[in-house]
Amino acid sequence: MDRFRDAVIKHRKWVLVGALVLSVICFFLMRGVRIEYDMTTYLPKDVPTTRALEVLGDAQVPNLRTLIPNLTPQQAKEVKRHLSDISGVSEVLWLDDTMDLDALPWEMIPQSTRDPFYRDGSALYQMTIREGEAEQALQAIRDAYPGTVFQGEAANSARISGVSMGEVASIMYYVLPLVLIILLISTRHWLEPVLFLLAIGLAIIVNEGTNILLGSVSFVTQACSAVLQLAVSIDYAVFLLHGFDDLRAQGVDPETAMKQTMKAEASTIAASAMTTVFGFLALLFMDFGMGFDMGIVLAKGVLLSYLSVMVFLPAMTITFAKLIEKTAHRNLVPSFRRFGKTVSRRGMPLAIVVLLLLPLAYMGQRQNRFLYGSAGMHSESSPIKQEARAIESMFGRSVPMLLLVPREQPGKLLELTDNLKALPSVTAVISYATMPGVEIPRAVLPEAATSQLTSGDYDRIIVNGDTEDEGDEAFALVTAIRDTAHATFGDAYHLISESAVNYDLKDTITRDYLEVLLIGMLAIGMVLLLTFRNALLPFVLLVVLEGAIWLNMSIPYFLGYDMNYIGYQIVSSVQLGATIDYAILLTQRYIEARRSVGKKDAAALALSRVTAPILTPASILTLAGYLLSIVVSSNGIISQMGEIIGRGAFMSAAMVLLVLPQVLMWLDKPIQKTFFGKSREEFVK
Repeated sequence: MDRFRDAVIKHRKWVLVGALVLSVICFFLMRGVRIEYDMTTYLPKDVPTTRALEVLGDAQVPNLRTLIPNLTPQQAKEVKRHLSDISGVSEVLWLDDTMDLDALPWEMIPQSTRDPFYRDGSALYQMTIREGEAEQALQAIRDAYPGTVFQGEAANSARISGVSMGEVASIMYYVLPLVLIILLISTRHWLEPVLFLLAIGLAIIVNEGTNILLGSVSFVTQACSAVLQLAVSIDYAVFLLHGFDDLRAQGVDPETAMKQTMKAEASTIAASAMTTVFGFLALLFMDFGMGFDMGIVLAKGVLLSYLSVMVFLPAMTITFAKLIEKTAHRNLVPSFRRFGKTVSRRGMPLAIVVLLLLPLAYMGQRQNRFLYGSAGMHSESSPIKQEARAIESMFGRSVPMLLLVPREQPGKLLELTDNLKALPSVTAVISYATMPGVEIPRAVLPEAATSQLTSGDYDRIIVNGDTEDEGDEAFALVTAIRDTAHATFGDAYHLISESAVNYDLKDTITRDYLEVLLIGMLAIGMVLLLTFRNALLPFVLLVVLEGAIWLNMSIPYFLGYDMNYIGYQIVSSVQLGATIDYAILLTQRYIEARRSVGKKDAAALALSRVTAPILTPASILTLAGYLLSIVVSSNGIISQMGEIIGRGAFMSAAMVLLVLPQVLMWLDKPIQKTFFGKSREEFVK
């Protein structure tokens, strides 16, 4: 390692040139990374929805309800033809698909038949928009027919790609100035924060550019990865330059000071990085592919940040050492000696109260109500929700479902169609059995008349359900439709709908939770075991930080609002992986101090040394999380994830600074006895 440190310092100019070239290459590569908005892409291959989508092939499911006001019935029929010609629109269903409007006067059509499609001068069309073309298609419809409102998966997709990603692109404009202010306050030279941001910024650009090797990343990963990478790894740079500044203050020359700092801080930074990496890598074990997507990107980002801090930042610091010295300023961070003494001597009651609350928090977070799919993507005040309510107030709720069953079995098709109509919450069923009717041979009908009712070797049955996209009622209807289809066609049917996707998401994601949690804790525990060479400390640190997670995740239950399960699953790993650094730093400083002083003085001394280095990254992560919540408010998943991450960072820092010192003092003797190797001899001199 000495050779490595010497090489970095000696060849620092080449290091800087190489970093510049790499960043330029990755900057252009990051523009070629495709963003994936379809959550069905991340479902396991063996779930019913995935198998159904494979059978469906290039065909698609109705994914948009379009309400156009101020139309006569004849105009509505003409508008349907025009909608079909708009680029991105592959299918439009309306009243004339259920009966021949040219042969039957409008007044003779039963009102119960008309009402799902036309009411009070407004026409409601059930449309299919091709993947990736929703934003352009919906805008073309609005341009042609002002006042149009939309509801459905295509509208959600258009909103996410058109608005949410625009908000994501702007978030750094909010984050960077505030992070810079925090760093300016917490450092001793005006130039140091710029070096921090350049080092982590390089790692972010390289991480984003190398995502091209993955082919695509989810919109959740794209929205969160850069902000989280900055927030969880900035402390590596803080640790390094704090140590460097201490040695420079003692008169050590820059090159020697940097080499000694890299050697002294190597284990702390490496342990912090590895625990964070393993926390993120635990997401790879999720059956739901979005966990793998986010886990690999965040873990890769932390590794790149670690390399940047240990290679690029030292080279840059030595290169600009003289300029850094000229920007020195007085220490703006107050001394935390009094805080350390207060916590170590009077913090016991607070620690006891918090620890007693943990069982309640654990039970509360297990009772949360969850959303699993796109229902959680948009806030209640968002335009998407408002337009959906406008359609539902006039035409009621309707979730379109596509059921594929084997062709050339007219008797079974008619039987299944009748059975589906009898199911609770089913408002309409469209199939060859209802229009034109199984008694009419397919051969005598033009292809245009049957194309919407067939798909390859399958008959298509479109079922409209009066439910939300997800929830107990929606999932009960999915189960009922699957059971009804199975009773008629066995396993030869396939059901595709947003409700079915959400049902399979729920089934997949909830299976992942315990496995991912245990793998993450085991991996981090092993790193802690090797770092401290102590059998008890990994358990202590994990319990304290898991307690912070329980407290964080129980708040939605006690406040009575739903959580998105994807965010819940991912944030649990993110909070543990991102904040374990705080516990490692405090525990290391406690052990170092305990070798020469008593346990209370060791806790006070450790707190006085680490409070500022912990508050800096914790403040940045808290700030980044809440800014993510506020700036990307149009997307409920990302917004809620940001809020939970921000609150979790604050709670983890509070647990480490206020509770962990007391736990270390209470367990001081057991900790002494559970060291192994030379560490046991060195704990108390």
